[in-house]
Amino acid sequence: MHTKLDHHNRLTADRLFRHPTSHNIQWHDVLSLLEAIGDGRETTHGSYEITVDGEVGYVAGPIGRDLSDRNISDVRRILKQAGLAPEKVAKALAEETTAD
Repeated sequence: MHTKLDHHNRLTADRLFRHPTSHNIQWHDVLSLLEAIGDGRETTHGSYEITVDGEVGYVAGPIGRDLSDRNISDVRRILKQAGLAPEKVAKALAEETTAD
């Protein structure tokens, strides 16, 4: 990963990439992750704009505090564009566990 994520953000990324999809992923956790990988801002329409390495992506704000399947799909796309593949996230978490 070319972006240094803290433990909390790595766990959030791992939950986002998991299959079957977890439906207990909270929006504030995702915002923290997105802000760690790029520059983000809320738009006037309630969605969230994130710029990573000059590429702009959008995620619709969730209804409630948990993300929908569509939200998760949008965030996965942004993470992959930022170079955060599921394998890289899993490897970072495994290395964290063995370092303890």
